Amino acid sequence: MAAPLYTTASGLLFHAGKIIVVTVGLPARGKTHISRALERYLRWLGVKTQVISLGDYRRKVLGGAQNLPKDYFTLGEKSPETERLRRNVKTGCEDLIVEFFEKGGQVVIYDANNGTVQARQELAEKFDKAAVHVIFLESVLTSDELVEANIRSVKISSPDYKNTSPEQAVQDYWSRIKDHEKYYEPVVETNWPFIRIINVGEKIMVNNIQGYLQSRIVFFLMNIHNKYRTIYFARSGQSLIEHSYKADSDLSPAGWEYAERMKEFVLERRAKALEARGVNSDDRRLVIWTSARRRAHHTAWPFFATSTAVHRSSLSAAPSPPESVTSGSAPASPDVLPLSQTPPTSFTLLPPAATPAPVPVPRIKVIEKPQMSEINPGVWDGLSPDEAQERYPEEWERFLRDPYAFRAPRAESYHDLCVRLEPILIELEKEQEDLLIISHASVIRCLLAYLIGLPASEIPAIEIARGDLLEVVPASYGVHSRAFHFWDGPGRRHNNDESDHHTSLNFYENFAEDTKYRTRPGTGTVTPAEPALPHHNHQHQHQHHHHHHHNHHHVHHVFREHPEGHLEQTEFVNE
Repeated sequence: MAAPLYTTASGLLFHAGKIIVVTVGLPARGKTHISRALERYLRWLGVKTQVISLGDYRRKVLGGAQNLPKDYFTLGEKSPETERLRRNVKTGCEDLIVEFFEKGGQVVIYDANNGTVQARQELAEKFDKAAVHVIFLESVLTSDELVEANIRSVKISSPDYKNTSPEQAVQDYWSRIKDHEKYYEPVVETNWPFIRIINVGEKIMVNNIQGYLQSRIVFFLMNIHNKYRTIYFARSGQSLIEHSYKADSDLSPAGWEYAERMKEFVLERRAKALEARGVNSDDRRLVIWTSARRRAHHTAWPFFATSTAVHRSSLSAAPSPPESVTSGSAPASPDVLPLSQTPPTSFTLLPPAATPAPVPVPRIKVIEKPQMSEINPGVWDGLSPDEAQERYPEEWERFLRDPYAFRAPRAESYHDLCVRLEPILIELEKEQEDLLIISHASVIRCLLAYLIGLPASEIPAIEIARGDLLEVVPASYGVHSRAFHFWDGPGRRHNNDESDHHTSLNFYENFAEDTKYRTRPGTGTVTPAEPALPHHNHQHQHQHHHHHHHNHHHVHHVFREHPEGHLEQTEFVNE
């Protein structure tokens, strides 16, 4: 998350006070998905936020559903023992909320059904007396198909259904829903602020929302969805001048080869992923975002070679990429390209109408995002680490102490970069198609940290190696991620001969990967490290699931290189 822009005596931001967002809705309505997404966004803003889930607390205290009385999930008449269990769970969960506020928390998202007017009124009055602003957040799904999709994708993998067949789990969960429907009362309490989301973002209704932070919550919820999509991240190819931020140079010959290999690998990997899900690749569009820097958007040019570029508005053919991009060889002078060969900012790529392709060609849309330019190194531009340390010793010491917050003269800090990227985060949440982001290491670090939920101090330590494709699939309880290695050529590793500035990387941008210094996650200090080992295996993958728990543990996953040559994710846990 991004650190707050400012601090206050109370620790609460935006003069918003304390807020409890109370979710409302029948089971399997996407409440958990919405809650976790909102938590991630508010934490990014620097707001101390936590999801407290009644279901998670119940499982922690009482175990899975198989350990509970049969009438626990019914809303009719219950045995005294069941009433006592439910009351204890509810009281214990509310005590957790109070404790979080007492420890300086600002926003709690209370993830529970809260399906009756009486239950909501009691809860609202309790926290209103404690000077906590109450907002009801109701999630409604209008079709059984959407509900069943939620059940199959999330609920049947719950600990409640351990050792239960999927069909039995689905049947049992439907019975829970049918029972809740008998007693469910939609939100009509206009005396309390409420937000009603229909079909996870298809439509939104708002009542009595007040203040800046509450409005930001509504704005975010207007841009989310729960459709399955995959987000890929890859660095741009090697450029002719690597060490300079100001020199917006084109790709080197190796950079063009890298771009061609990336295209082949991404399309191959995506086709396999779609096939495994039973999805026709012709029915799914791939959206590519690049920065406005030449090395980034030219890395996307090989994707043109398989399609005809068609401008969305005029449907007129866009300029073709250079012949060298189509053939995969490097152009004779790649740093000098006519403006007429610059692709439009936004276009859709479709298969040629007259020429049948031997294999299906995916629909591709490429968009330049100027906000995704790499971090600005200021006066450190073009310097080696030793030169920066020699010329700016005081600044260097501050940099080592806090790489996230440090700002070199006339430069950006990582915090500045995170603030600049906030509009990209909103568009990232809104995008429903598969997405490939071709950008710079600093930008990818920030976006990954947002998706995974890493604390701000860990962002500069995330190693993003050129030649790795990072695959992230957002899910209800976090994200699933994999790393694939596809390139071992020039530009993957920093050239330690710092006298050759044309092959040296911008160290301010590539500090985590490409210098003799490494950050130890969680310590806030930087120490010398051994040089990275060469990478030999071309298609090894590593997979991990990132889950956001309510216990405030932050898990930092960094893709590193293993002595045996395959990708390894190193895990750091901060209490």
